[in-house]
Amino acid sequence: MEETPKAGKEPLPPEFFNSPGKDPHGWNAALRAGCPVHKIDHPPGAEAYVVADYATALKAFTDPRLSKRVEAAPQWFQEQLRDASPVLIKNMITADPPDHTRLRKLVTKAFTPRRMELLRPRIQQITDDLIDEFPESGTVDLMKFAYSLPMRVISEFLRVPDHDRPQVQADVVMLSEAPYPDEERNRLLRVASDKIEQYLLDLLAERRKDLGDDLVSVLIRAADEDDVFTEDELVSTLVLLIIAGHKTTANLIGNGTQALLQHPDQLELLVRDPSLAESAVEEFLRFEAPVFRGTLRIATEDITLNGVDIAKESFVHLLLSSANRDPEAFENPDRLDITRTPNKHFAFGHGAHFCAGAPLSRVEGSIAFPTMLRRLRGLRLAVRPDELEWIFDNSTSRGLATLPISYDARLPR
Repeated sequence: MEETPKAGKEPLPPEFFNSPGKDPHGWNAALRAGCPVHKIDHPPGAEAYVVADYATALKAFTDPRLSKRVEAAPQWFQEQLRDASPVLIKNMITADPPDHTRLRKLVTKAFTPRRMELLRPRIQQITDDLIDEFPESGTVDLMKFAYSLPMRVISEFLRVPDHDRPQVQADVVMLSEAPYPDEERNRLLRVASDKIEQYLLDLLAERRKDLGDDLVSVLIRAADEDDVFTEDELVSTLVLLIIAGHKTTANLIGNGTQALLQHPDQLELLVRDPSLAESAVEEFLRFEAPVFRGTLRIATEDITLNGVDIAKESFVHLLLSSANRDPEAFENPDRLDITRTPNKHFAFGHGAHFCAGAPLSRVEGSIAFPTMLRRLRGLRLAVRPDELEWIFDNSTSRGLATLPISYDARLPR
C-alpha cells in the first residue's frame, strides 16, 4: 500500500498489519488523533480491534477481561491454531493465571539478571567473532549479523550443537510466522512443527543424562523439582524462548542501526560516549519497536475500552509501536533521543506478560551497538532509507529484510 489511509469509521483492512506502506507511524498517528480503539479486519473475518494510544493500552495490559488463553478465542480460531502448530500454544504466552504464573516461574529461574550478566563476556566474544568475519572494508548486509548474534547466543544458552543450529533456526522462524494464509505454507508449518517438537523432546531426553548449567538443564531441574510441568509444556516453552531469543533481538539490532544511521547527531553522541549504550537500546526499542503489536488477547466478556463497546470473543490488538510514539506519553515522540529519560516504552510489553527474555535482549543490544560503532569506522547506510524493505509477516514482529551498510575500515577487536 503506497498511501497512508485515514482513520475513519470503517474497519481497518488486514493490510494495516501486513502491508502498511511507507509510513506506518503516520497511520498510527491518524488513529490516535481519531478514535484510538478502532475496528480491524484481522484475523480476516473476525470481530477485532486495535488499541493505538498509550493510556488505553496501559490499562488493557492488566485488564483481567482480556485473556491470553487460546480457549477464549472463537472455536474456528482455536482449531486453526491447533491444526497449524499445537506445540506453540502450551507455554506462558497463551496462558492466564494460575497457569501463567506456574509456567512463567519455570522461565524466570533461567532468565535472572545475574545469569544474564554472567553471559556478558561470552556475548562480547561472539559479537567480535562475527565482526571478524566481515571484510576489511566495503558493504555487507547487517541483518545477517543481526540474526546470527542472538541465535548463536541462545543456542549456546540451550547447548544446541553447532551442526543442528541452522535447521533449528529455520524451523522456529517458520513457526514464528504462523498461521499462514495459504494451505501450502501451513502444510510446511506442520512439518516444521513436528520436526522441532521431536528434536526438542530428544534434546530433553539427552540432557537429562548430562545436566549442566545451560538453559535446558535449568528448565529440567525446575520442572522436576516442582513436578507440575508436562513434557509438552517444556517443549513449547523452549520453542517460545528460541523464537523470542533471536528474532526480537535481531530486529532490535536492525531497526536500531537504521534509525541511528539516519540521525547523525545521535550517532555522533553514541560514538563519543559508549556509556550511553543501555539508554540508546531503550530508545531504539521505543522508536522502532521490534514487536509492533502485542500477542493474542481475547475479550472474555462484553467490555468497553475508551468508549468503544467490544463483544465477547473479540480480538484486541495492542499497538505497541503506536503507544510508544503517543505524544501524551512521550515528549517529541517522533524524535530519536538516546538520552531520553524516563522511557517507559511497551516494546517488551507490560504487566504479568512482560517479556521474560528482555534482560538477555538488553545485554545483547548494549554490547552489539557500541562494538559495531567502535570497530566499523565510517559506518553508514549503503542505500537510501526509502529503499529499505520492511517485513510485516503474519507474526507480531517488524524488522528489515536486509540492511546494507558500508564502512571504511574494520578495526581490530
